[in-house]
Formats: sequence, C-alpha cells, structure tokens
Amino acid sequence: MNIEPFQKEQIRKNFAELQNKEDLVNILSDAQRMLYGENCKDVQLKSLTYYANPEICKMRYQTFTIKKKSGADRTIHAPVKGLKSILRSLNFVFQCISEPHEAATGFVLDKSIVDNAKKHVGNHYVLNMDLKDFFHSFDRNRVKMGLMYEPFSLGGDKEPLAFLLASLCTHPFEIDGEVKTVLPQGSPTSPTITNILCKKLDRRLNGLANRFGATFTRYADDITFSSPHNIYNDETFIKELKRIIEEDQNLVINPKKTRLQKAGYRQEATGLIVNDKVNVRRRYVKQIRMWLYYWEKYGYEKAEQIFKRDYMADKGHVKNVNAHLVNVLDGKLEFLKMVKGSEDGTYQRLKERFDFLVGFTEPINDVLDIWEKYGIDKAMDVYYKNKLG
Repeated sequence: MNIEPFQKEQIRKNFAELQNKEDLVNILSDAQRMLYGENCKDVQLKSLTYYANPEICKMRYQTFTIKKKSGADRTIHAPVKGLKSILRSLNFVFQCISEPHEAATGFVLDKSIVDNAKKHVGNHYVLNMDLKDFFHSFDRNRVKMGLMYEPFSLGGDKEPLAFLLASLCTHPFEIDGEVKTVLPQGSPTSPTITNILCKKLDRRLNGLANRFGATFTRYADDITFSSPHNIYNDETFIKELKRIIEEDQNLVINPKKTRLQKAGYRQEATGLIVNDKVNVRRRYVKQIRMWLYYWEKYGYEKAEQIFKRDYMADKGHVKNVNAHLVNVLDGKLEFLKMVKGSEDGTYQRLKERFDFLVGFTEPINDVLDIWEKYGIDKAMDVYYKNKLG
C-alpha cells in the first residue's frame, strides 16, 4: 500500500466538510479506491446503515478463541466480510485524520515493534506493564465522545454521525455476565481508535517519564518504561502512574503482567531483546538453523514432517495447523531482517542457505559435499550450472 500525501490531505479535507451519511459513504468509497484500486466496489449507503445497527444486523461478528502462551483462552471477534470491508476503509480514514502521540508505536503507519524496542536499548531498568481487557475498556459512548472533538469535530449538528461511526466500530458482547457495547478485539478499527482515545493517556505518561528521567512507549495495551536509574521503588512515581492509568483514564493495570527487568538479566520490550541492541531471542535464530539443517540433511519432505511435529507442539495452539516449512522459514527470515537489518551477518548467512535450498531442484547431497569441502562459492557454482543446464 503506497498512499501519497495528497491523497491523505484529500481525505482530511472531505472529512472536514462532512455533513451527512451520503458524504460519509463517498469518503469511504474514496478510501477504498486508494487502498485497492479504481475497480473496487463503492460502499453503499444501505450497507453502512445496515452494519451500523446491531439490532438489525445480528450477525456482525464471528467469535472464536485462540490459546495464549499461558494456556488461557483469548476471545477474538472477527467482523463478517461486508462489515470488515467498510471498517478497513474507515480505519484508513481515521489514520489519515488523526496523528497518535509519538510514544504510541502499535498499529501506527510506518512503525513496528522494532521502533518501540529501540527506545529502550541500553537502560539499566526496563518496566513492562499490561492493561487488562484493553479493547473492552472503551465503550460506544467513549468512542462517540472521542469523535466529537478535534480532529474529527463531529459535535453539534454532526453528533448523529459520531454516534453512527461509534456504533459501526463497537458491538454488544456479554462480558463477565453483563452485556456491554465495546470495541471488539479483532476489528480493523479497534487499535486505531484506542490510539485516538489514549492520546491523553500517552501525553500524561510521557510527561511522568520525563519528570523522572525515563523513557515511555505504548504498543496497544503493552506499556514500557525504561531508565538509567531505579525509579520503580519511588512511591511518588508508582502512585502517579496508577492514578493516571486507573483513576484518570479508567483503565486497569494487570499485575500478573507487570515486571521489572534489571541490567545483567535479559531485558525485553514488545518481545525483543533491548539489553545492548534490539535483537531476537537466541532461541529464534537457533530454531531457524535447526530447520535449515534438517532440510539440508534429510531433504524437504522429511524436514517438513519433523517441522510439523515440532511446530504443532510449540505453536499449534495459536498458529495455522497447515503451515509449511518453506513459508514459515521465509517469514521468520523476513522478521529477522526487520529486527537485525539486511546487512547483519547472521541474517545473510541464514538467508543464503535458505535461498540455496529453495532454488535447488537437483539431488542436493553432492552439492552439500562440495559446500563442506570447498566452501559455499564453489557449491553455488555447481548449483547454478545444474539449474541453468
């Protein structure tokens, strides 16, 4: 997706002039064409009205569970196809209009978990916190109120449009025995809306971090503070931190996922190592090497069997059971490149082995023998001669 600045500006201009549902449909249709090309279907007013009313459209979301690493269930609410298409376009509109706080790194255009982790490299103390039931903490009224203020400015005569959009982006679910109309976990718009509604939270937590000489970032419900000195036993810091999150913003800290990591031990931010530089865990690289070795030693079919056995035992509770070794390795190498950089020696060596295996169609044992005896350059010569005939 390559969106030009003038296209974003056009979305902003049209939204500022928004007066009714017909204007909204036109904006969403423009967004669809920017995202998917001129041949995609326009959003229809009847579809927008239908999906925005959960009393009329009863089956807006499909609910399923996946296993967390802890073994507990995570409930996902995925919008049905027609609603999902509208929400994807609306999400793009939201991203064009609203700029999240600089400390927000999750679900932000051109930012990733690497950008989040980089801000915490080399600090003596890293504090990780998690906000409990994050998306379900934002109900329809809270979403509507957020859209009534700048930069959306859907107040006054435009308040019905704010209610329409809030209704489109929330859904009534039974939570702890009570029906609440909240942001679904699994909707395209939910992360962007939380970035919009958490701007005050981010600003105040960033101010708190600055007061104590720390660095703060938030990746969705994942909050990280880091500092060169231990401020986390300071009652003033802890009290103000809890006040901002729980009293001021009506969110809940999950004490089970709060941990302080000191220098000399493994320090992580959004799953990446941040002790000296941003890096993956050793196990991640070790696993890539292991699967490449099986492929080299036994051939692809046998390696795929071993992979499926190990992969299902390790990730089957959350991952695609039909995953294939070549695709998973390709994805892992792309992630490794994103984290370590394309010039990193470890990445380059692993990618070289992977490309060699993917491209080779002749019996590979002879070439591997040449590789072992004479090195990769000679083996590649033989490989390309075989490949080119």
